[in-house]
Amino acid sequence: MIRIIGIGPRREDMTLRALKALEKSDVVIGYGGYTRQIKDLLEGKEIISKGMGQEVDRAELAIDYSKKGYHVAVISSGDPGVYGMANVIHQVRGKYSDVDVEVIPGVTAVNYSAALLGAPLHDFAVISLSDILTPLSEIKRKVRAAAAADFIIAFYNPRSKRRTKPLNEALKILRRIRNLQTPVGIVKTSDNGSEVRIVSLGELIEEEVDMNTTLLVGNTFTYVDDGKMVTPRGYVLLHSTHPLAEEFYQNYLAGEGSKGPNRGCEYYPCHQHPQNCTFCYCPFYPCGDPSTGGHWIKEKKVWSCDQCTWIHQDNTVQCIEGKLPSIMEKVEDLEDKKKELLKLRRECIYHTK
Repeated sequence: MIRIIGIGPRREDMTLRALKALEKSDVVIGYGGYTRQIKDLLEGKEIISKGMGQEVDRAELAIDYSKKGYHVAVISSGDPGVYGMANVIHQVRGKYSDVDVEVIPGVTAVNYSAALLGAPLHDFAVISLSDILTPLSEIKRKVRAAAAADFIIAFYNPRSKRRTKPLNEALKILRRIRNLQTPVGIVKTSDNGSEVRIVSLGELIEEEVDMNTTLLVGNTFTYVDDGKMVTPRGYVLLHSTHPLAEEFYQNYLAGEGSKGPNRGCEYYPCHQHPQNCTFCYCPFYPCGDPSTGGHWIKEKKVWSCDQCTWIHQDNTVQCIEGKLPSIMEKVEDLEDKKKELLKLRRECIYHTK
């Protein structure tokens, strides 16, 4: 029996299932750095440590010991199915018969890094920038696709002393597609713990990244608040409609609202010049999403739009008005159909921001 065990990014992150699987093992095979990390848990077991790059040798050795009747543990950092030993063992196992394999999942580097950064994950892609086994053209194709689809992107194995081109090419692609202000989380792990920083995509310095670093690149909606990287999911924050907003949307639905700049308004321009005043009162209020510039006045627990200019841009108004009539038929829909309205907001942010 072969158990492929994910021991997580650190010893403290091992699961109970991983610990129990180790207890059942007679032989433990793994990269030397990983076996040393859990040495005290392996007392009384045969330990076989191999160097980096000897994954196929480890797989063959595990199968050999298993066919002799031993319970074998093959350990991987993080999760064994994410750039770990699960793939290679199943691939090598294909040429043998009667080899039982069980995969014990572990905490991945992307989950570990995300927890340290705050809550950056929504829909996301994980891409290894190692071109040792993967052609650079394939890596670039995946980065382009993930960036264009607005996934959060986690980069594993981003850069070594000799392997610098993949990260350089990935950043070129991202900087062409993504806003340069997009937050990027940097988590660098070592025996002494983890160093965590958040910079913008434009500020990221390649030379500060190494093989012990995991990068998390935010998407259109990701923002930084109180030093934490957050990607909102679009939950509805209940709020009663202000009487002035009710009056505004009664006029809007009757076709009596202002279009474009309302220069006759005593407050014009209240945000920036020039500004589109079609939605003087935002149909998404309160969105609770700082990605467009809004923020909480924390001492009053009130959502403020004073720094949000997105709603007053011509392309934004055009996008919203393309679908708003199919959602909003009466003023009460500002509350009753808030979820559909917030989905429209996300769609228009993606197309305009």
